[in-house]
Amino acid sequence: MKIRLLTIGQKMPSWVLTGFEDYFKRIQPFVQVQLVELPMAKRGKNDSEADIKKYCQIEGESILSALKANEVLIALEVGGRELSTEKLAAEMAQWTLNGQDIALAIGGPDGLSDAVRQAAAWHWSLSKLTLPHPLVRIILIEQLYRAMSINHNHPYHRA
Repeated sequence: MKIRLLTIGQKMPSWVLTGFEDYFKRIQPFVQVQLVELPMAKRGKNDSEADIKKYCQIEGESILSALKANEVLIALEVGGRELSTEKLAAEMAQWTLNGQDIALAIGGPDGLSDAVRQAAAWHWSLSKLTLPHPLVRIILIEQLYRAMSINHNHPYHRA
């Protein structure tokens, strides 16, 4: 199993890079994870709803073109299914058993396009809160690491 994080946005602040890199290094012995940063569509100051929808479509096309044929796409969004860490660990164990490669899509500031939502096997919410997409990277990689530590009987998860 391999996991790729397909994310909209590049040039993250240093605090995001530091937080992400810590858990990224920790998870590598358990599972191969790759971060794929895709460009955010250029936005203007006074964009209309039609403009925003167009930006989401452009970013969605970028995500879908980065998707590999053998990957199962999971869309991260507020309206998705919420999982406990233990349930995530069980899901990841199943992915491993099935030999599934996973692509997790994190949209830009305006979310994911309808095309990405429709292409996704399922939708996952990290929280009912709307989180900024740079912060989602850190929360996501930490939760993936925590779930893998449960599956490998590593003492990181102490709940």
